[in-house]
Amino acid sequence: MNTLRVALLGCGVVGSEVARQLTEHSADLAARAGAQLELAGVAVRRLERDRSATGVDPSLFTTDAAGLVSRPDVDLVVEVVGGIEPARGLILAAMERGKSVVTANKALLADDGHALHTAADKHGVDLYYEAAVAGAIPLLRPLRESLAGDHVTRVLGIVNGTTNYILDQMDSNGTGFAEALEEAQALGYAEADPTADVEGFDASAKAAILAGIAFHSPVTSADVHREGIANVTSADVASARAMGAVVKLLAICELTNGGSTVGVRVHPAMIPRTHPLAGVRGAYNAVFVEAEYAGQLMFYGPGAGGAPTASAVLGDLVTVARNRAGGVVGPGGSWYADRPVRPMGETVTRYHISLGVDDRAGVLANVANVFAKHDVSIETVRQRAEGPTDAELVVVTHKATDQALSATVEDLSRLDTVRDVMSVMRVEGE
Repeated sequence: MNTLRVALLGCGVVGSEVARQLTEHSADLAARAGAQLELAGVAVRRLERDRSATGVDPSLFTTDAAGLVSRPDVDLVVEVVGGIEPARGLILAAMERGKSVVTANKALLADDGHALHTAADKHGVDLYYEAAVAGAIPLLRPLRESLAGDHVTRVLGIVNGTTNYILDQMDSNGTGFAEALEEAQALGYAEADPTADVEGFDASAKAAILAGIAFHSPVTSADVHREGIANVTSADVASARAMGAVVKLLAICELTNGGSTVGVRVHPAMIPRTHPLAGVRGAYNAVFVEAEYAGQLMFYGPGAGGAPTASAVLGDLVTVARNRAGGVVGPGGSWYADRPVRPMGETVTRYHISLGVDDRAGVLANVANVFAKHDVSIETVRQRAEGPTDAELVVVTHKATDQALSATVEDLSRLDTVRDVMSVMRVEGE
């Protein structure tokens, strides 16, 4: 059996698990790959850390990542360093030397996926990255390969476990946002700096990758409309519950304007409790795919963590090893459609608006006139007294453009009888 030597870049939570499994299960992986997979070296930032749990020979660790990927005895490269640089330079250097690459780097792929695929095609190597989106869930390969003969029209999903845990705690236990975030950090679901998760940056990178694959068009993070969950309140969650809905942070990728454009957005939304995504609890991920012939498909499972993500990395590693042993290259990037991204203002959906208003005659008529002025149709109105002279007015609209809704909210905020626009949230899944 041939031996393929693997350079591993990074030995953090995911990298250490990849190294451990690659060492402990070498015989099984070799049988599946058709070649012995042998660690040639592991690039780390600091050599002094104790990495004995990985089972890797200490002599294989190095701080010279560039030297490692350039070695002529390295056949395959696994990148789990993260970030843009030096990861991009290391991946391109590996490709230039004929080495196939497996990566979990969602930020880099969302910014430079098209360029990386172009480089892989140029040098006749593989670029696989199942672990970049939704951890262990087999999602990208079904989109890229299993559904290659179909016409995907929409991808709707929960792709960030941290925010899903927080929103689930707020819904299930009545926990406030700050308290739920602290719990997520204590459990290791959220980083000490949770900005990437709670502000939607992580989910928007994943949405860009999903949209590019599903719709055969180059999409970057900059193309994704992004809103996080930091402003979601307990009142929003309670209001959703009263509607028979639940609040989720959704990544939504869809063909629009008759399939001529692509819509890509990440934001919190209310979805009916009857929707399959509504029952996704804790830190789990789930993605709902709609295709012309296959219909509706659901992908569900753990979306993060060392072992689940390492599972996806090793799955890709076995695939590129098979390809290398067989002298072939797997499917590359597909950008033939080259659809432009639709401006967010043209997005059509329903909305839930909560207003703090004066509790007196004529207020509702004034509010309704503003909605009518911008051609936003009202579906339901609910009013609740908040004090002797205050009330909360909750309006749910029929479908309207984001541009029309934004203009409506701006005018509402100028009304003398409206004390506060408390929240604006989209309603999806119906």
